[in-house]
This record gives sequence, structure tokens and C-alpha cells, in this order.
Amino acid sequence: MKYEQLVKEIIQEVGGKKNVKSVVHCATRLRFQLNNKSLLNKEKLEHLDDVLSVVESTGQIQVVIGSHVADVYKDLVQVGKFENTSADSYDQPKEKVKLTAKIFELISGTFTPLLAPLAGAGMLKAVLALLVMLDVLSEQSGTYGILSAAGNAILYFLPIMIGITLANKLGANGYMGGIIGAALLEPNFTNLMSNGDATSFLGIPVVMMDYSSSIVPSFIAVLIYAKLEKFLKKIIHKDLQLFLVPMIALIIIVPLTVLAFGPFGIYVGNMITSSINFLSEHSGLLTGAVVGGTMVILVIFGLHWALIPMSIENLINGGDPIDPMWAASTFAQMGIALGIFLKSKDKKLKSLAGSTTLTGLLSGVTEPIIYGLILTHKRTIAYVIIVGAVGGAFIGSFKAEANAFVLHSVFTLGGSTTPWLPYFFMILLTVGGAAFLTYFFGYEDKLSTTKQKVKDEPRSNNVEANKVLNKHVINSPLSGLVIPLSEVNDQVFSSGAMGKGAAIEPTKGEVISPVNGTVTTIFPTGHAVGITSDDGIEILIHVGIDTVQLEGKYYTKLVETGDSVSIGQTLIRFEIDKIKEAGYQTITPIIVTNTSHFLDIIQTATQTVSTNDDLLTVLK
Repeated sequence: MKYEQLVKEIIQEVGGKKNVKSVVHCATRLRFQLNNKSLLNKEKLEHLDDVLSVVESTGQIQVVIGSHVADVYKDLVQVGKFENTSADSYDQPKEKVKLTAKIFELISGTFTPLLAPLAGAGMLKAVLALLVMLDVLSEQSGTYGILSAAGNAILYFLPIMIGITLANKLGANGYMGGIIGAALLEPNFTNLMSNGDATSFLGIPVVMMDYSSSIVPSFIAVLIYAKLEKFLKKIIHKDLQLFLVPMIALIIIVPLTVLAFGPFGIYVGNMITSSINFLSEHSGLLTGAVVGGTMVILVIFGLHWALIPMSIENLINGGDPIDPMWAASTFAQMGIALGIFLKSKDKKLKSLAGSTTLTGLLSGVTEPIIYGLILTHKRTIAYVIIVGAVGGAFIGSFKAEANAFVLHSVFTLGGSTTPWLPYFFMILLTVGGAAFLTYFFGYEDKLSTTKQKVKDEPRSNNVEANKVLNKHVINSPLSGLVIPLSEVNDQVFSSGAMGKGAAIEPTKGEVISPVNGTVTTIFPTGHAVGITSDDGIEILIHVGIDTVQLEGKYYTKLVETGDSVSIGQTLIRFEIDKIKEAGYQTITPIIVTNTSHFLDIIQTATQTVSTNDDLLTVLK
């Protein structure tokens, strides 16, 4: 067995054979369900040769191997003598996920699609505030009014947006979720407020409230609607469901919302906001230290999503004290990247650190820093915690508040946070402090240094052997919007652990071969395919995120392992709408899994592509 030693070590570090409840594999990783997670030695597991990363998600321990995971899995099953577990078996018992994990996953799935428009609108409001402050633009001008409407729209119509994204996340009709939110803003309803603070529905008193920009009422209403929709589909004949299900749902949910869910949600939102403001007002220094110091840990474990609704609620009520404290941790992360860039002599690491520093400072995106640098050089986590706490305490002591939802970047200065001068000094303090600690106290630990050397040797030898620069073009296997790999909502792909490449948000449910070559693996569910080109480039096309859990639904595979394929040949067909309705993202990473064999992988500069357009250029 080729991987016998590796799988023995994996079994040992997950707690032994008896600790494995079940194990399957997808296109890139082994997915373990363990009886006792405390027996897992994650650190040692991550530093095994051929293990790219270890991820804990939805109750699973995911050991990222790469495109040869099927071969490792075969040896794993043979060595471990695991029963009733195969690469194409997905009916194994699922571990119960903790309620808190479910809540954070639900919040994440609801707000992730809204982050880009929220950040864009927030940045627009910050620019407008800066222009008004500099007397370049008047608040009474038509220009200001039009741009202000563009900046305010996302917050005003937040009940509609949340209704759509939450319903989609729950597998319900997203448009119905939006309509439930829209009913709270519809003029016939809002005009009732002109009659006073109360009206009635079938004789039952209704307390009238302004639901624009609210979060909790729409959230609760759609949670109940999703359950109701499933129930109605079970009891109503399928030929009548088209109009009866939405009609009955609206008749029930909208009145319940204005009678109960809405007022309750408003009271809860106000209570949360008041609590945060109370803590900030009475001890901004202590609150800032806690938020700034713990934020990087919250982000790593996905717990930060709980704070986003609170921040938005604060913004709606005038100003958010959480955001400036949060920013202290974000800028500290950028300082780590800057420190590694200044300190490192390794060209590959220096390039990664430099590019992620610029990305962070200019756009506020730090996921590549967290997963590409901080988690691979764990000593730096302590630096982020220390500097984040100091920066958070500093800005908290000034009772700073954000007045727009923005990603933390240098462009937020002067427009989104007041007072702006302490905020400016906080940025200098955190970026400079983290860079100082990283540069003078180092960022390497013994295990990461050893592993980095092992990984770098083949690449260095390869670079020396290739004196002449050769280019190989990989065509796009999909039509759609091109997205940087760093923006994919999966840390294994976004961190580059699997290799370099790009991602596409598809507009057509068809995957074609981007090269002439051989199918090295096609997953039984049809959601992923691996191809080795005739030039030796190994390519993984993974349609959607976590779509292995669909168990092959909505996918049709048209090739098998070992088939020879040519450019333009259809490999997989899939149903985009149904995959999204099931609550999964269709964004598709296209990865060169043997990236280390090449000088560089360059993504196309175009924002949209059609099948057979140039997508990646491989420099050899």
C-alpha cells in the first residue's frame, strides 16, 4: 500500500480506530466523524506529510489531502478495517451538531450574501460624509440625495434582503421570504401609522412600529415560514401547491409577524443595542480590550457572525461602537503580514505576505492572512491577540463609533468612524505593533519551519531546472463571473492550501474540459472532477461548496475515471437553481493541484468568461 504509513499516522492522530465513528471522502478531503473529539491531535495531524490542512466543520473533522484523496482513502479503510464506509456511501449516521454551531451557521448563511452590498453601500456613505466634511458636496444637493439613496437602500430594505437570504439558506422559497419582509414596508401597512400607534387585525390589537432597517422581526418570521412551507407541501396536492402554499403562508405569517414576531423582534434588538452601548459607555477601555483581543479567535471559529447583526442594529440606531474595536484586530492581522514580508527571505512566503498586506490595507479582506499566514505560523496568533486588545482598548476609551458598515481598510479614514483622529492612531498602533512583534520576535515555530522546508525543496529544484519560461493556457470550464480564489467561502480553497487557481460563479450548469487530457478522478456524486492535461497539469474542478452533502442530487456526470477528454467536451451537467434552493453555493473553484511544479499560476484579468475562454496561465 502506497499510503500505509500516512494512514496509520492519521488514524493515530484522530484518536485511534475505536474513536472513528465513520469516515468518507469527497474530492479533496477525508471527512471523519469521531466519537470523542478530545482525542483528536489536530496540531500533529496538520503537520503530517501529504496533509494540507485540517478543518472542523458541521460536526466533521475534515483532513485535506488533495486530488489523490481516493487512493489515501482506500488504504485508510484497509488499514483501519472500517466497515460500512465507502467513497460513494453517504447514508452513514450524521453526528448531531450543537445548537450554537447551527445558530452561527444560520447567521453566516444569511448575512454572507449581504456583506458585499453592505460594505459597498457603507463605503459610499463614508465617501459622502468625507465630501460633505471637506465642503466638496452639499447635503441639500441633488447629487448628494441620489447617492445617499444608493447608500441607504440596503439598510432601509434590510427586512426584504434578510427574508430572501434566510429563506434560501433554509431551503424555502427565497422570493416568498422577501415578500414577507416587504409586507412590513408596503405603503398600505405603513400608512396605518398615521392613525396612531395601534390598529387591529380581526379585532386583535396591533401595535404599529417602523420595521425599516430591522433585522429580528423578518428573521423570526422567515424561520417560522420555512417550517410552515414544508408542512403545507406535505398536506396540499402537488397540482395545487403553486398558488395555495404561498397564499396560505402569507395569510398566516404576515399577520403573525405584525401581531407578535415584529414587536418582539424590535424589543429584542433594542435590548441588545442598549446592552452593548451600556458596556461601551461605562468601560470603553475594557470592552475594547475584550473585543479587539478575542476577535481573531472568533473569526477563526466562525463565531464572529453573531456580532454582525448587533453591529447593523447599532448602525440603524445611530452609531456602532463594536466596529472600531473589531477593526483593531483586523489591522493587527495586516501588521502580521507586513512583519512577515519585511522579515522573510523566502521568496514564496514574502510574495504571499506582501500581496495579502496590500489586499488587507486596500480592501479590508484578511482571510488570506488568517488562513495563509497566521494559522500556518501559530506564534503570530498571540501577537494579534495582544495588539488587538491594546488597540481595542485605545479606541474604546475614546468611545468611537462607526456610522456605516464598511470593511476595515485605509479608505475608511475620515468618513465612517468618529472621532477619526484616534481611529487613525489606532491603525498606526495596531499595524505597527503587530509588524514590530513579528519582525523582532519571529513568526516561525519548529514544526512549521521543518514542514515549509520540505514543501519548498521540490519547488526550488523545479525552478532551477526550468531555465526557459513556458506558458500553458487553461481554458474556462464554465461560463460565469470570475472570482478570486481568496473570496471562496471555504478556508481550504481560499487559503491556497490546495493550490492556486480561480473560482467561477456559473451562469450555465455545464462543465466542459478545459484541456486535452485524462480524467484522473470523477467523484461518484458528480460534483467534482480531476483532470491531468497532456502537459502534466493536474486540475480540480469542484462544483459548489460542501455540495458532496447533496449525495449526487442535481448532478449528472458524463465521463468516468480513465476517460480521455478533449477541450470543450462536456464532463458534468448540474442544476444551478435547485442546488441553490437546497441551500448550497454553486461557486466553483478551479485549482491547479500540483502548483508547486510550476513557477506561477496567473488568473485572467477579465471579470466574466464563457467556456473555452482563457482562464489560467501556467508558467513552467
